Amino acid sequence: MASDSLHSTVHQQPSPNLTSFPIILKFEEVVYKVKPDHRGLCRGRSSWSSTEKTILNGITGMVFPGEILAMLGPSGSGKTTLLTALGGRLIGRLSGKITYNDQPFSGSIKRRTGFVAQDDVLYPHLTVSETLIFTALLRLPNSLTNNDKIAHAERVITELGLTRCRNSIVGGALIRGISGGEKKRVSIGQEMLINPSLLLLDEPTSGLDSTTAQRILTTIKGVARGGRTVVTTIHQPSSRLYHMFDKVVVLSEGRCIYNGPASAAMEYFSSIGFSTSITLNPADFLLDLANGIAPDPEHASEQSEGLEQERKLTREALISAYDKNIAPKLKLEISNSRMDIYSFNKHASSRNDPTKAEQWCTSWWYQFKVLLQRGLKERRYEAFNRLRIFQVISVAFLGGLLWWHTPESHIQDRVALLFFFSVFWGFYPLYNAVFTFPQERRMLIKERSSGMYRLSSYFMARTIGDLPLELALPTAFVFIIYWMGGLKPHPVTFILSLLVVLYSVLVSQSLGLAFGAILMEIKQATTLASVTTLVFLIAGGYYVQQIPPFIAWLKYLSYSYYCYKLLLGVQYDEEDYYECSNGVLCRVEDFGPIKSMGLNQLWVDVLMMALMLVGYRLVAYLALRRVR
Repeated sequence: MASDSLHSTVHQQPSPNLTSFPIILKFEEVVYKVKPDHRGLCRGRSSWSSTEKTILNGITGMVFPGEILAMLGPSGSGKTTLLTALGGRLIGRLSGKITYNDQPFSGSIKRRTGFVAQDDVLYPHLTVSETLIFTALLRLPNSLTNNDKIAHAERVITELGLTRCRNSIVGGALIRGISGGEKKRVSIGQEMLINPSLLLLDEPTSGLDSTTAQRILTTIKGVARGGRTVVTTIHQPSSRLYHMFDKVVVLSEGRCIYNGPASAAMEYFSSIGFSTSITLNPADFLLDLANGIAPDPEHASEQSEGLEQERKLTREALISAYDKNIAPKLKLEISNSRMDIYSFNKHASSRNDPTKAEQWCTSWWYQFKVLLQRGLKERRYEAFNRLRIFQVISVAFLGGLLWWHTPESHIQDRVALLFFFSVFWGFYPLYNAVFTFPQERRMLIKERSSGMYRLSSYFMARTIGDLPLELALPTAFVFIIYWMGGLKPHPVTFILSLLVVLYSVLVSQSLGLAFGAILMEIKQATTLASVTTLVFLIAGGYYVQQIPPFIAWLKYLSYSYYCYKLLLGVQYDEEDYYECSNGVLCRVEDFGPIKSMGLNQLWVDVLMMALMLVGYRLVAYLALRRVR
């Protein structure tokens, strides 16, 4: 009990505006079906389009505040699917009834529900303290000041025993950080910050040693003792962990074979003829039964076909016993449960829940500021990546040496340099931007599922947060190569050329964001980007100056074409001349590559790039809205 008291400190003394209300979770006859994906198989369309696979088949149960319900079963039994359904996050053909205090799932329940996924989805470059503080700033209501939110995050850090590693970065696949157990506690801490009434955890002890697993479950036990309703999936708990559960649901191929007190499970199975003479971890015994393995191996068949048939018969016997002995009692218990045994009613709940009246806990502007600050901190190492800086600066110096002080008479080389500007800064930002949303897909799904912020505030903060690096490098690039290349030395011309390049960078970045958001898969997005950039390169107005009329429209889709034309218009006037041969001056406007592009109506090119800039970003935003 001393340990439980320690782990429930935060919940026993929550901030005044974080008072929680108990939730009774009921799920009745939950059925979930999916259509198998047979793409790539040699089947006719009619053979699979109407076929459905049942993942959950009539699951019923109830959990009260202060209880821990553990869902056991082998891989593929439907544990995670049921947990996802209870968290209101399952999309598809779900039938049955899931209620929270006899009410359907709502935005208020969503913000009172903590969901800890099996994989720890955390930003690798943020410290433990920064991770929890930013989560507190975003998820706690406006009624708390920033200092209150930070203090609450600090209490959670202390409660979860994370003080020692509070200033260590979380780390990831390629970055060394905190241990697996500490990451799991950080994930749980993110959900504990909102003082959840309902806490759902998917395999919280997966991949952890027994001591760390017990520490995690002791923490969860403390959460439940504070009056929270806790549901967790667990694959193969030790005997110590099993005895910490209040209720157990055992699933076998989407069907329930036991639902009741954890302490009574062995006695129940013994009463229906499934007992064992040896001392076993109860969880191991239950998992054997869920797999259709009877406890008495004497009559087991040695032939694989006979063994499979025997397992099928065992499962059928267990399901039949459940339908006869447990299901009727469970339905009666659910129908007899009354809300009036708790010291609250619907009106009281409405008053105590500050998130009930509002759709969002914080304002759009507040979310934008916090997300921008978090993004800058997370990418503070990536933003000034030495390799990227070296890459850009070295290309600038190499280009400057190749075009070193190009004479005005060498107009072909000068035009080539301007086209190089449009190509390099039309494609380089695109390939960087393609990675933006696919890399953050899991984080976006996790945070959006918990109602942490508006998508628009995230989108604006994420795209604006990338601008410092996206604009700093091309600025340095132009400063170097412009003067080394000997282009027009007029300050206004230089500034306008720089602005055109930066404009092209923003448009290119927008297209990269759109590709990444639409496909959400890095390989596919980079492949599409490669094809697009190749087309834009060819149709950019430099390589092919007389494009056949039937395909000439391609150049109008290329922002490189507009950037190149604007750079020519900034660098040259219609009245400019150049030395085309010894002592002979020719009009710049009559030079072939420039004549094919034209030096007039530059405002049309500016407008077209503006439409691309807005259009591509709008497409990226709309594509993100469909991410689930």
